[in-house]
Amino acid sequence: MATIRSDGKAMPTATRASKIIRYLRSPSTRMAAFGGLLTYLSYAYAHGGWANPTLIGVSIFVGVFLPSYAKLSNKAELWANNQFGFVTGGRLGRFVPQLAFNLVMFWLMLWGGALNQAGIASVGGIAGAALVTTLASQGTQYLGGYLVARGVGDANRNTLVGILVNVTLAALGTAGVPGAREAFLFLGFGLGGSLFMVGLLSDLRSVMAPKGGIGLFFGTYNPFHNSHIALLQSAIDQRGLDKVIIHPVLIPKLHVDAFRKGEIRVGQLKDGFQIYEKTDKADSNVDYFPTGNVFLPPETRVALIELSLAEAGLADKVEVAVYSDIYYAQGFQGVIAEIKRRHPGVRLHIIHGTDFGGMLVRQIADECGWIYPWCILRRDQVSATAIRRGAKGMTPPIVTDVLAQISQNLPTVAAGGRRFRNDNGVLTEGN
Repeated sequence: MATIRSDGKAMPTATRASKIIRYLRSPSTRMAAFGGLLTYLSYAYAHGGWANPTLIGVSIFVGVFLPSYAKLSNKAELWANNQFGFVTGGRLGRFVPQLAFNLVMFWLMLWGGALNQAGIASVGGIAGAALVTTLASQGTQYLGGYLVARGVGDANRNTLVGILVNVTLAALGTAGVPGAREAFLFLGFGLGGSLFMVGLLSDLRSVMAPKGGIGLFFGTYNPFHNSHIALLQSAIDQRGLDKVIIHPVLIPKLHVDAFRKGEIRVGQLKDGFQIYEKTDKADSNVDYFPTGNVFLPPETRVALIELSLAEAGLADKVEVAVYSDIYYAQGFQGVIAEIKRRHPGVRLHIIHGTDFGGMLVRQIADECGWIYPWCILRRDQVSATAIRRGAKGMTPPIVTDVLAQISQNLPTVAAGGRRFRNDNGVLTEGN
C-alpha cells in the first residue's frame, strides 16, 4: 500500500509510518505535548476551569501545534529580516502574528468561560493580556536565541522552551494571583520592551555609524562567491574601513553536538562536498541544516577565500583569521573578544546579510558591545546553494577553477601560484 503525497507521487506506507514514529519520538513533540498539559494545568488551576471544554480544546491544540508554531515564528522573523534588513523589522515580523494568535486564544478562552474575568481585567482585558503575553514571549524567545548563538540547543526547541515558560506565567498573571501578575507584567514590559530597545539601538547604529576602523565579516563561505567580493568592496568604501577581518564558520556547534549524538552523519561525498544527512536518532522537529546540508571542508573554504582575495587585489585590505581553538570553545563571541584584545580601542563594524546566518551574526555582535552593523539586502540572485547545485558564473574564476579540479579528484590542486594536496575535497597546502 502507498499514500499519495501532495505532489501526486506515492509514498510507501512503511515510509509514512517511519516518519510518524520519528515525529512521536521527537523530544520537541514530547515537549509540545507537555506544553499542552502545562497550558491546561496552569489555566485550570489559576482560573478554576478544570472541566471547561474550551480550555481542554485549546490545550490539545497547543500540544499538537506548538512545534509548528515555533517554526512559523522563526520563519516570520527571517522573512521580515530579508525584506527590511533591520532587527526591529524582524522582531515585529515575529511579534505581529504571535499577537494575533494570542488575541484569538484569549478571546476563545474568555468566550468559553475558561478565564477569570476579574483577573483578565486586572491586566488590561483581552488586548492587554495578549499584548503582555506576546511581549513576554518575545523576551523569552530572544533568550532562547541568545543560547543558540552560544551553541546551546537549537532555534526551534529553544523557542519552544521560551513559550512554555511564558504559558505558565501568563496563566497565573491573568488570574490575578498575587506576585504572579506583577511578575507577568514585568516580564512583558521589562524583558520584552528591553528586547525591542536593544534592537532599535542596533538599527540606529547601523544608519548612524561613523567611518573608519575594522570590519568583521563572519560566515560559512560555502563556497566563497562573487557577492562576497562585492560586499567587501562596498563595505570598505562606504565605511572607510582600514581593513576587514574574515573568520569563517568552521564546524557549527549544532553539527558538532549532532555528530556526537549520532543524529547526523556525512552520508556521501560529491565533487569534494560533504553531504550531511539525518539519522534515525535525529529529532524530526529540529532544523539541523538552516543553511543547507552540503558543505566544503573548512580547510578548503579557507583556501578558496585566500585565493579569491589575492585574485581580486584585496589581500592587503582583508585578513583571513582562523582562531580554531577559540572558535570551538567560545564561538564567534570568543573570536570578537580576541579581535578586541589584538586591536584595543579600535572601532569595529560587523558586515552581514539578512539570511539566517547573517542575522545570527548580527545578534552575536550586538551582544558583544558597541559594534556598528553594516547590512546588505541581497537582491543579486547569487546563491551559494545554487552554486552547490551546479550553477555557473557565480564564483570568482579561481574558485571555479579549484572546484573543477576537486571534482576531478586530482591528487594535487594548483591555483594562484599555490599547490594543495587534495584528500577527498580537503585541501592542504604543500605536496
